[in-house]
Amino acid sequence: MPTAPDALACGMRSIVYSRTGSSSVLSLAEREPAIPGPGEVRVKVAVSGVNPTDWKARAGSGAKPAFDEVVPNQDGAGVVDAVGDGVTELAVGDRVWLYLAQHQRPTGTAQEYTVVPAERAVKLPDGVGFDVAASMGVPAMTAHRALTVHEFGPARLAPGSLGGRVVLVAGGAGAVGHAAIQLAVWAGATVIATISSEEKASLARAAGAHHIVNYRDEDAAGLIAAIAPGGVDHIVEVSIAQNAGLDGQVVANHGSIAYYADNGGEQATVPVRPTFAKNVRIQGLLLYTVGAAALEAAAEDITAALRDGALPVGEAAGLPLTWFSLEETAAAHDAVEQGAVGKVLVDVSGENR
Repeated sequence: MPTAPDALACGMRSIVYSRTGSSSVLSLAEREPAIPGPGEVRVKVAVSGVNPTDWKARAGSGAKPAFDEVVPNQDGAGVVDAVGDGVTELAVGDRVWLYLAQHQRPTGTAQEYTVVPAERAVKLPDGVGFDVAASMGVPAMTAHRALTVHEFGPARLAPGSLGGRVVLVAGGAGAVGHAAIQLAVWAGATVIATISSEEKASLARAAGAHHIVNYRDEDAAGLIAAIAPGGVDHIVEVSIAQNAGLDGQVVANHGSIAYYADNGGEQATVPVRPTFAKNVRIQGLLLYTVGAAALEAAAEDITAALRDGALPVGEAAGLPLTWFSLEETAAAHDAVEQGAVGKVLVDVSGENR
């Protein structure tokens, strides 16, 4: 099994916690890099991505974590430096993006080396930076799923697969909304983004949205209907509790409303007549329980979009990046919890900002 001797001969920096709570439970520690087992790879992490689920899992409910010690963060990017038995798709030296690194495992990407199942390390196309790669994972895969639950498909995304369709992205300035806009545009859809401010409108436009509507406008439904008189085919929804009424008004016959968060409230009141009269599919989705087939499809399609240069990040692309060092991971978690606009990244190697 190929290994990196220098990595095994000395410790590595890891961010760890042994009890849930505020970001103060996170601490910097020195640990030995793990050796990948069968079907696993070890990755030298360059950048770790921080998502809302990362700080929420760390915050917990006061209960002891499932593992004695946890390294947080699901997403990231880096270079494979060791492979376990049976791994044939990846080799030492491959640049990869990581997803669900910490799902049902104790160690995520907030450390210098992490071991993951080989299927959760996806080979990066040439020329794609680690900042872009670490911004994929949870946001892009959630967006992919939201765009592929329509009764009449498509089940996969590719150029032209959403041709002739209208997509409405609620919260177009968020990380999932940003990815949904980019993927939908890449797949050929007409994209409408709803936002709450001119600043966020600028970000949604930069991401590629064709039309922008302020959802606080009294006639938001009328503005959307003017853009899509036949209705919206796919709705990517961040706050069904707040937007169910609007969604019911503008969704097309046989349209889909895919919601992935409980922003704005834990209960939603769905307008019955508009949704059943139009045969609407209301689809909840959570990446951690969506299943292997959906994850594999998302990973393949996102990689194809990366290869086409369709998923840039940064302020000019509509997703401002906020950087922290590995030692500042607690502050990175706080930034996400406090609603930082764009994407929060941790520069693990110190070479990416």
